[in-house]
Amino acid sequence: MKKRALILATLFSVLLVTGMAAGPALASPDAIETGRLLAILLDSGRGVLAANQPLINDPTKGDKGFTADVFEKQLQEKFKTRAGVDLANLGSATVPAEAKKLLPQLVEASKQTVTKNQAVINVAGKGYKGFTPAHFGTQTAAAFSAKTGTYMKQTTTDGLLRNPSNKADDFEATVLKKFADASYPRAGDKIISEGVEGGKSLRVLLPLFYGKGCLGCHGEPKGEKDISGYKKEGAKEGDLGGAISVKLSLK
Repeated sequence: MKKRALILATLFSVLLVTGMAAGPALASPDAIETGRLLAILLDSGRGVLAANQPLINDPTKGDKGFTADVFEKQLQEKFKTRAGVDLANLGSATVPAEAKKLLPQLVEASKQTVTKNQAVINVAGKGYKGFTPAHFGTQTAAAFSAKTGTYMKQTTTDGLLRNPSNKADDFEATVLKKFADASYPRAGDKIISEGVEGGKSLRVLLPLFYGKGCLGCHGEPKGEKDISGYKKEGAKEGDLGGAISVKLSLK
């Protein structure tokens, strides 16, 4: 009960931080927490990819040993650190019932992405493989959405857009402007959530800020081509790169 109360208190503080007040347009704390956990899980997978990027891009090695099972173990550790939830013992975790149903499906979609990219990951004699946290996130979100019917995607604004499928819709573009405000917290997993469609759906966005490891492709000098062939955006550490967007049905 104490842990449950702590979760609710945290969610309330999230709403205050994002400048949103409780009201009829907001969904239940359980729905908000489910959306938040899904977004954090996808970003945790991105983090695992980032940590293994030097290995993946090592041209001196063929088989990297970075299998779906290896990925899953690292994902469990990272998600537990960030969300305080043990995916290996999800049945006994204090999380919403919907989260218990959807989180394992997102784990499976994540593992499938790693499995599908094994041929790319294990190419010897080649450095950049074209399988980055962003590629992982886009592919996994699409697979998860297709399997579950739950909307999930990486999204960003036109100025930072590299993959047209990640283009922000009107709602996402509005929230991204709030995330880009210099006063928005850069630490912790602070979300913005809002009930939409007359309370029939909930939208949850988790911001993605550029870390040091992102600047090789997205940093300075602006306009210079990065290793993937795209022009660098001139970003600095802590700048907004985009968001993970989740939409849940509240029917």
